[in-house]
Amino acid sequence: MKIGSPSLLSRRILGVLAATSATMAVLVASADTASMAAAPGAQAPSSVRRITEPQYRRAIADVFGPDIKVIGRFEPDMRVDGLLAVGTSAVSVTSGGLEQYEAIARGIAEQVVAPEMRERLVVCAPGPQDINGAACAGRFFQAYVPRLYRRPLPDAERAQLVAATLKAGHILGDFHAGLAATLAGLLTSPDFLFRIDRAGEIANGRRMVDSWAKASRLSFFLWNAPPDAALLAAAERGELDNAQGLATVTDRLITSPRFSEGVRAFFTDFLQLDDIDTLAKDARIYPSFSNAIAADAREQTLRTIVDLIVDRRGDYRDLFTSRRIAINRALGPLYDVPVPERGWAFHEFPDGDPRSGILTQVSFLALHSHPGRTSPTLRGKAAQEILLCEKIAAPPANVNFAVVQDVDNPTLKTTRARLQAHLDDEECASCHKLTDPIGLALEKFDGAGQFRQTEHGEPIDTTGTFAKSTFDGAAALGRLFHRSDAVTSCLVQSTWRYATGRNLVPSDRVVVARLSDGFAKSGYRLVDLMRAIALSPEFLELDPGSSSPPQKLRLASSTKGAS
Repeated sequence: MKIGSPSLLSRRILGVLAATSATMAVLVASADTASMAAAPGAQAPSSVRRITEPQYRRAIADVFGPDIKVIGRFEPDMRVDGLLAVGTSAVSVTSGGLEQYEAIARGIAEQVVAPEMRERLVVCAPGPQDINGAACAGRFFQAYVPRLYRRPLPDAERAQLVAATLKAGHILGDFHAGLAATLAGLLTSPDFLFRIDRAGEIANGRRMVDSWAKASRLSFFLWNAPPDAALLAAAERGELDNAQGLATVTDRLITSPRFSEGVRAFFTDFLQLDDIDTLAKDARIYPSFSNAIAADAREQTLRTIVDLIVDRRGDYRDLFTSRRIAINRALGPLYDVPVPERGWAFHEFPDGDPRSGILTQVSFLALHSHPGRTSPTLRGKAAQEILLCEKIAAPPANVNFAVVQDVDNPTLKTTRARLQAHLDDEECASCHKLTDPIGLALEKFDGAGQFRQTEHGEPIDTTGTFAKSTFDGAAALGRLFHRSDAVTSCLVQSTWRYATGRNLVPSDRVVVARLSDGFAKSGYRLVDLMRAIALSPEFLELDPGSSSPPQKLRLASSTKGAS
């Protein structure tokens, strides 16, 4: 029997997933049996984090190759206290989300077993020496499941997967269709969709996660990707369970080109650059601003960061003062910089130029503005919450923004003047005094991030006070950020929260203080901070407040569209 069109196979696979209880039983059981053989006496899972959409896509590309397309809509990630990474510990999968994962999984499985891919990805097939294909299925799962699940595949579990495949193949009348059905199920399993940490040995009085969880923690933190084959092999050999082996593995990950992707992922989350995906501007006011410009602005910031932090091993604080920036032809007009060549290049603004540091980049300025005007309050709030770790309260529900929003006010022509009138309300003033001085320093950049000298014909005042020091302009503010202990302290806290996927707990005070001290001694080099986190015993320890695997995912099974 020929498999036929992908859509037909998809419907058949869905029907088999709904009808073949053996397959689904294996998928649910996998969350309970994972790597217990590798850690005798291990306790229940200590922490569970759902993998993000970029991590899912990277996993599929790493395991099956870049030719396999991941098509579909993912259940949204959730930002918790500023970080999506923290949200991964708080989210489960809804029934609707599971249907989406199932659709994506079926599409991947269809491609993997397609005739044009079999020679590379499946390799084997039933034959005279393997009539029903059991041996072939066993080799297939042994090759791929440890990479997908990020842990060893016990013999008993492999046997269950083979049995489920043969049963599905019998129902569908085709071995490869049965293989696709089981693979689609594996890709909706908790062991793939979630990072499930399990208890390992006790070292120096600490209960550590097992070797496989150590591998995952390292790779997702440093690469934003699942462990590669070499890292899983190192876990198998026990190299992550001693200081020298752990350091050797960590240094390999950091010196890999993939480390840049990990740094990009951290700053995308830390600076909330994913929000650029939904950034929109009023075309009447900013006609040159587009979705493509917004995407280029994000890429500009990430390239600038990687150049400083990774390629040149620079001081993190220089992000606030550096005049070196990545730029392309599309962004040139916004920066008033001619870019004659296609592609990306680096440009150095001269001393005295208003552009200086990340606060003057289009990504920050445009993202934290309204669609049709600037917002010193939004810009200041972003700086306080993201870069200084200072939570700013939401405005009261009944606050009146009429004065601020009246951009055509003939008397209050500048944003500063309108904000000052708004601050006559004492209830508003308490928060605005924290946000507005920072934001007003950036007022010479409009809502699209383009430089201007005046607003409605009036000169723009960019003076202010930060950390008890006065300044005039964005460059001067950047210099104050450069020397602020609050800026570097916030970076350490945020990097630790990103690495662990949770908010700080009282026991973190000691490790954060130690990391902060080391960060300063290293010359505020983020690469050294990330290495120190990866090597810290607290990073590889069972998390405080352990939890069980997400029951909603384990118990849910969608039969939508089953035939």
